[in-house]
Amino acid sequence: MTSQSTMLLIAFLAVLLVLSYPLGKFIVQVAAGSSDHAPVTGFGWFSRVEQWLYRCAGIKAKSDMNWKTYALALLLFNTIGALATFALQRFQLWLPLNPQHFANLSSDSAFNTAVSFVTNTNWQGYSGESAMSYLTQMLVLAVQNFFSAATGLAVAFALIRGFSRHSAQSIGNFWTDVTRSTVYLLLPLSVIFSVFLISQGVIQNFDSYKDANIVQPLTYQQPKVGADGQPVNDAAGKPVLETMNTKVQTLAMGPVASQEAIKMIGTNGGGFFNANSAHPYENPTPLSNFMQMLAIFLIPAALCFTFGFMVGDIRQGWAVLAAMTVIFVIMTSVVMYAEQQSHPGLSALGIDQAHSLLQSGGNMEGKESRFGISASALFAAITTAASCGAVNAMHDSFTALGGMVPMALIQMGEVVFGGVGSGLYGMLVFAIMAVFIAGLMIGRTPEYLGKKIQSFEMKMTSIAILATPMLVLGGTAIAVMAAAGVAGILNPGAHGFSEILYAFSSAANNNGSAFGGLSANTPFYNAMLAIAMWFGRFIIIVTILAMAGSLAAKKRLEPNSGTMPTHGPLFIVLLIGVVVLVGVLNYVPALALGPVVEHLQMFAK
Repeated sequence: MTSQSTMLLIAFLAVLLVLSYPLGKFIVQVAAGSSDHAPVTGFGWFSRVEQWLYRCAGIKAKSDMNWKTYALALLLFNTIGALATFALQRFQLWLPLNPQHFANLSSDSAFNTAVSFVTNTNWQGYSGESAMSYLTQMLVLAVQNFFSAATGLAVAFALIRGFSRHSAQSIGNFWTDVTRSTVYLLLPLSVIFSVFLISQGVIQNFDSYKDANIVQPLTYQQPKVGADGQPVNDAAGKPVLETMNTKVQTLAMGPVASQEAIKMIGTNGGGFFNANSAHPYENPTPLSNFMQMLAIFLIPAALCFTFGFMVGDIRQGWAVLAAMTVIFVIMTSVVMYAEQQSHPGLSALGIDQAHSLLQSGGNMEGKESRFGISASALFAAITTAASCGAVNAMHDSFTALGGMVPMALIQMGEVVFGGVGSGLYGMLVFAIMAVFIAGLMIGRTPEYLGKKIQSFEMKMTSIAILATPMLVLGGTAIAVMAAAGVAGILNPGAHGFSEILYAFSSAANNNGSAFGGLSANTPFYNAMLAIAMWFGRFIIIVTILAMAGSLAAKKRLEPNSGTMPTHGPLFIVLLIGVVVLVGVLNYVPALALGPVVEHLQMFAK
């Protein structure tokens, strides 16, 4: 790592800690139980509006739910959201706010996108500036960015209540949790962040696309199209290319800042433009880049403190945060180091790739010069440690080891800070597994936060941990055997396999980023990845809610001399070990076939 990389990482973590602690205390008020509805500091004036919303929706806001009712409400809410998102994409041509007159999306693409945004994945098989109208971007995609993040927060609140309550049959009210999360937390933060992004140059308008005269004429080649509108092929069946010259560049417009804000704060990741946060209209300056990285981690880090406050022991929150931070720092250091190294193939040609004041050195392929290697590598680690998926560089262009780190962070289950809500409840699942393993080693019934961990909790934990590897590895196996799956690979060999493995890892773990070399906007991949996204999201959520209901019904036990502390260095090390071994061990053979082989091939003669 260079000194620049080290200082950037330290500065990022320091600012994150300063901002996340007070936000964690604030979220405790947002998560107040549905029975008390304590006013939120600074929003007391809104309590009447909140109650009016409940009355309009016919919601009994003060009525708590058991875990089954909570889960049913959650699934119903998200299913309706998916149907609405699908419908608007299929009818956008005839709806307003479509100045470019974009056509309706195909059914398979609309289905994939609807599932993607509802599950907080934001996998994008389309190019936003050439496929989605402004109305579609705002009314369903941006709205689902709020609702999917609020859903994750609601599940996290429910699990925390499972630990903090005792002899209770309820875990809260889903409708209240979603409403309060959206209105008191996600919406205000997004408004503030949108204004900041506009100040940095992110656009926010409803204008038609603009044509700009460029200084130097652009020459490019494109497939020749016949009078029938079909591509023209030569005698060998290959497309005939024709040379084009233009002095005009079309600049896409749109309400970008408002969507960019919740895209980051809600750890969604779906970009308004195809280039995502590498596009200057989404991420124009180094300062906007730094703040976007903070926005991704802000709520996941704050929830660790929220957890500590709500269970009555802030040390528990510090322990979870420490485990996340240690894993993140190690993985980030690896990707920063890997991207700063010289490529052996270029070194053999005598090309100077050393870092200096005159050049960045290392691997600049696929990276924006306004960010450089350090900020691009840090962004890649952050966006894949969280379930965000936004990118400011092409992960497909990273070195073999540099690309393996984002993939491995996703495969850990998105628990290294993770998504909004999902990162915390995912890490708590590993914490339950850790105390269970510790209990087996010392011959005692495992306990966590005064609750006995018994067979039901371990069954739910096992399902939560094993569901995503089954979806990832099963989907990858089908794709590499099916002709439609192999057809999407643009790079042969180990890297092509890595592209498929990354796609299913990203989908099932609800990340949304991609190795860009895979052509995935096909009926095969749209269907397969949508299935992975849906079940990767909601199988986990249902098991978490079942676990929350079981824990809430248990009596809280007082700690004794045989109780293992879950806030000290020993537990932090144990938790890190369980995350690394249990979370990644399933993927080691697949990683060996992909990025590991590719790395070894770099040094082969």
